[in-house]
Amino acid sequence: MNRDRISRLAHADHPIASPLDDDAVRLLLDQVIPREDARVLDLGCGSAEWLLRALQANPRLHAEGVDLSEASLAEARDRARALGVADRLTLHHEDAAAFTAAQPFDAVLSSGATHAFGGLLPTLAAARKHLAPGGRVLIGDGFWEGEPSPEAVAMLGDFADLATTVDRVVADGWTPVHGHVSTRRELDHYEWSWTGSLASWALDHPADPDSADALAASTTHRDEWLKVYRDCFGFVCLVLRPTSA
Repeated sequence: MNRDRISRLAHADHPIASPLDDDAVRLLLDQVIPREDARVLDLGCGSAEWLLRALQANPRLHAEGVDLSEASLAEARDRARALGVADRLTLHHEDAAAFTAAQPFDAVLSSGATHAFGGLLPTLAAARKHLAPGGRVLIGDGFWEGEPSPEAVAMLGDFADLATTVDRVVADGWTPVHGHVSTRRELDHYEWSWTGSLASWALDHPADPDSADALAASTTHRDEWLKVYRDCFGFVCLVLRPTSA
């Protein structure tokens, strides 16, 4: 089964593709967007849920999103039209790491997409290229909340602990001005939603050729979460301002 389709089905009931509740998302957007008429960019936007919420909350805001999933972008366009914000949203079907824009942005977002850039610091380097003077970046990435097993590292990546993660960001020329560490409730809710939405779709569509693969993917993901990384994985979002040019 196509990985992109798996992800879209798994996020049906949790459109923010990160372990964050609605209150956390709202507060992070309030912190990263400097004013109502800001220009906002999301690198690796998926179905553009962050941008859609920002556009709804700020009637004069303009937003752009970049992603390689045409299906996710099509979903975002449909939602934008339904919400009445399509005239203020521009979506680009291309590699976020190679994206260029004619004008800089007041806020650059990238949550849960550092793999597309080769890691946390390369993601920040990409964001910096698009940032207007006085702008802010919202970055969301994993960290090790406990000692990971070799299997967890192989599965999720070579993260650091929270303090080391923040130290690396600061050493790269950024100052955190806000942050949010996902709670156990947020982390668990995200995983139950991911696996449950995918499994429910499979059970509701037994005749679909992808049904068996979807159910298997849900089961595998649930086992990996519960048995490999639940007790060691954390997620942090940081709102950053450049310390140096």
